[in-house]
Amino acid sequence: MTKPDHPAFLRPAKVVWLLLLGLLVYALVLLFTVPAGWLWQRFSPHVSLPPQVQVGSVSGQVWQGAAAITAYNHPLHLTWDLQMPSLTELSLPVRFTVNTVSSGLQGEAVLAWPGQARLSADGSVRVREFEQLIRRSGGALLAGDIDVERLSVGWADGRLTEARGLARWPGGEVTWPMGNRMESANFPPMEAVLNDADQHLSLAISQAGQSEPAAQADIFADGMLELKVYKRLVDLAGQNWSAAARPGDVIFRVRQPLLPGAG
Repeated sequence: MTKPDHPAFLRPAKVVWLLLLGLLVYALVLLFTVPAGWLWQRFSPHVSLPPQVQVGSVSGQVWQGAAAITAYNHPLHLTWDLQMPSLTELSLPVRFTVNTVSSGLQGEAVLAWPGQARLSADGSVRVREFEQLIRRSGGALLAGDIDVERLSVGWADGRLTEARGLARWPGGEVTWPMGNRMESANFPPMEAVLNDADQHLSLAISQAGQSEPAAQADIFADGMLELKVYKRLVDLAGQNWSAAARPGDVIFRVRQPLLPGAG
C-alpha cells in the first residue's frame, strides 16, 4: 500500500509571501522606532510653517513622542501616541495633548487615506494667559477659564468638511477697550456653539440656556474674522443704548485678521 501524497507546507510562493510579510513588519517597526528628532531634522526644511510658529526640541520616537513649539510667542508642549492602524479603513489614530502653562487640549486625530483627517478634543483655556494677544487684537478679556467640549473637525480633499463644538464660560468680569479707556461689566454664564457654514466657521455666543445669539464670529479660510455684536449683548452688560433698538439688532460689525500679523 502506498502512502498518500501530502502537499508541502512551505511551497516557494508561500515562502516569498512570508518573506515579504516579514520585511513589511520589519520596515514598519524600523519606521516607528526612528527617533522623532532625527526625522524632524531631515524633513523640516521641506515643511512650510507660518512665520509665527516655530518647532523647538523634538523627542521620543515616531510612534510616541513630544515636541516643544512656540506659536505667537506662546510656548506649547505637544505629545502624540500613535494607535494601531486600521487596515480596513486605511486609517491611523493618533492620541495627542497640547498644553501651555495654564491651558490644555487633549483628544484624538484620525488620519485616513486618501487625504482625510478627523479630530476630536476637549480641554480648558485660561483666558488671562493670552491677555497680550487679546489686547493687541482689541478683543475683550474674560475672567476665569473656558471649557471646550466635544470639539470635532473634519478635513478631506483639501477642504473643511465638518466643524462642531461647544465652549462654556461660568460668567464673571469682562473688560474691553472703549476709546482711550477700559470698560468692564459682570456677565452671566455664557456659551459658544461652533458650526461650519458654507466653507467658513461660525461661532454663535449666547447666554447659557438661551438660543438667541448675543454675538457672532465668522472665521473665513483667508484668516479673516467678521464679528457682529447684537444689542442683546449690551443688555447683558447692563450698558445704556437707544431704547428704539431691539435685542436682535446688530449694533457693531467689524472685519479684521483673526490674529495680529495674519492678514
